[in-house]
Amino acid sequence: MVLKPTLKRGALIAAANWQITLIQSVADSLFKLLLAVPILGGVFLVALVLGAEPTGLIALEWRELITTIVGALRSHPAVLASFLLALAVVIAGGSVFVFLVKGGTVATLVEADELAGPIELPPLHATMVARDGRFSAEGYIEGCRRLFPRFLRLGFGLMAVYLVSGVTYLAVAWTRAVTDSWGLTVLFTAMFVLWITVVNLVYLLMQIIVAADDCTVPAAMRRASAFIRAETKGIATVFGVVLALVVCATGASILAGTALGLIAFVPFFGLAVLPLQILAWLMRGVVFQYLGLTAIGAYLRLYRGYTARPAMRPVPDLAPLGHDPLTS
Repeated sequence: MVLKPTLKRGALIAAANWQITLIQSVADSLFKLLLAVPILGGVFLVALVLGAEPTGLIALEWRELITTIVGALRSHPAVLASFLLALAVVIAGGSVFVFLVKGGTVATLVEADELAGPIELPPLHATMVARDGRFSAEGYIEGCRRLFPRFLRLGFGLMAVYLVSGVTYLAVAWTRAVTDSWGLTVLFTAMFVLWITVVNLVYLLMQIIVAADDCTVPAAMRRASAFIRAETKGIATVFGVVLALVVCATGASILAGTALGLIAFVPFFGLAVLPLQILAWLMRGVVFQYLGLTAIGAYLRLYRGYTARPAMRPVPDLAPLGHDPLTS
């Protein structure tokens, strides 16, 4: 596996279909805005029930904000249950919307990779990249419709794993043996983060395989397992490079945010801070989504190379008569 052409092809295919980067960024932003509604509601619940100061709560980081709200409402079970129910409804509804959008995104990338020529090989021309764009509104909607049932199953499976993993982490983290030792707490937290990272990677690979092979979720699980065993080094290398790029982009966004904070103290220029912060937030979302789509293109190229070997070609699903694999 040659890393540079693989990543380059993924980046160029994502650039050629730049519309899906914007769609994914908007979908992610909408999900975050939806999530903010019950959290702000929790702030006012705390203010009304306990007489706390709303402005002080809003100034907290969002993880601390949720922890503070839940902790403050523990003495009021009915109010706490209402807050958690509202949060669960928003998370479930927003996640379904994200699963729907992701189906069209992955389907577009799969089609673009299948029909594109060797665009990763020099010389590189902008016209060649633009010609390999396969995005269309009709095709995107069709991809959403075709893959949504299977992506929905995958997504709710992921949420179930999150729930079990989170409950297990909290149950172990709050035991006396762990809470009395900072070393054990840090170690267990690192193991939990690593586990969630692996789960997310497997989930992404299964999405790619479902779209590329048009197979069922159980078949994608078996093929993903075989693919990971056969291409462990290539997958880990692509993951490491993309992770490094994400870390660099995160560092750049933190520096930009700090610089904008300094501008706020400058007379007259301080008025431009809010628009600049909104622009920086939007650009950050677009860059992160583009990196994610680049990773999908790179993993897809690895999977195409893996299945191109005669001994590795996936066996078609054996479906009963009258069974439509597209609705599986």
